[in-house]
Amino acid sequence: MKIAVVGLGYVGTANAIFFARHHETVGVDLDPVRVGAVARGKSPVEDKEVDRFIAGHRLTLEATQDAHAAYGKADVVFIATPTDHDPGTGQFDTRSVESVARDIVKINPSAIIVIRSTVPVGFTRRLRAELATDRIVFVPEFLCEGRALHDCLNPSRIVVGDRSAQGRTIADLLMGGIERDGVPVMLVGSDEAEAIKLFANTFLALRVAYFNELDSYAMAHGLDARQIIEGIGLDPRIGSHYNNPSFGFGGYCLPKDTRQLLANYADVPQNLIGAVIEANRTRKDFMAETILAQNPRCVGIYRLAMKTNSDHIRHSAVQGIMKRLAAKGVRVIVYEPAVDSPTFASLEVMTDLAAFKAASDVIVANRLTSDLADVRGKVFTRDIFGTG
Repeated sequence: MKIAVVGLGYVGTANAIFFARHHETVGVDLDPVRVGAVARGKSPVEDKEVDRFIAGHRLTLEATQDAHAAYGKADVVFIATPTDHDPGTGQFDTRSVESVARDIVKINPSAIIVIRSTVPVGFTRRLRAELATDRIVFVPEFLCEGRALHDCLNPSRIVVGDRSAQGRTIADLLMGGIERDGVPVMLVGSDEAEAIKLFANTFLALRVAYFNELDSYAMAHGLDARQIIEGIGLDPRIGSHYNNPSFGFGGYCLPKDTRQLLANYADVPQNLIGAVIEANRTRKDFMAETILAQNPRCVGIYRLAMKTNSDHIRHSAVQGIMKRLAAKGVRVIVYEPAVDSPTFASLEVMTDLAAFKAASDVIVANRLTSDLADVRGKVFTRDIFGTG
């Protein structure tokens, strides 16, 4: 089978490599840097599994900026372009997905179009009607940043938003490359598949917010948050996972997906979804106030990325904290090797780690690393379990 994957971010790159082991695959992106990286056998994203597969596996993989040629040859086209949150509408900006789908239908109407970008509930049904085709399928991805290829190979479940034979074809295509046995497969309606994705991520955001509010309470009352979390986690209905406090949920997916789900509730009564979003704001306020209480002259932000072994810095929670600190007149400096600029959000970026440590009265770190062992007394973090 001939496959095209549009968008070489972490989702698209992982999917392209996943398919390229068994199928002729071409990755399409407007960014010449990403295309060039894949063409040279390099990963355009930070993902250890991607690096390993590109270097050590035989892949039938090309990369191009020529979308017309890629679409024309493909049996299946996977769309993995960004759907950022639009503050003006409160919804996802789905224009890139719509534009790609229109082009595919014009160039190769027989191709199956698989949307892997996260979209609002009802989007796929509407797009099918607008483009007068039933060959558009929504397949949610459940990939963690920094280990997207690992999650492609070892999925928790495969959900396909199409109950027809076409949906089964896509499910079989995905099942054909996985390395884990016993993976549940669900063929559901497109609306239901879109809802599964948004509700899953909102539940994860809720869980983050819950343990963060627990941690805020423990901090305010001088309690040991770790003991409390470990104690409640022994209840098998709760479990000891995804429970490490942080500065808030951030990154690319959880903030925008919770807001999109809230927008989908426009005509439905709700309290919980909006409260999850508000709880995240409150946590950042509390973290900033706690740091300010130390009366620092200079606060150093150690890494903008949310997770260890990630270079993904979009919408990370610590950015909300550093903006709050700067607004109070505190000097804020940033150490982030992934930023190739002397400033970030109008704040100074330092590349010398030793100088950064020396200049900082308080070092804010979402997650602890060995780099900070020699200045542990300066570090402000809520990384209780050290799970990255």
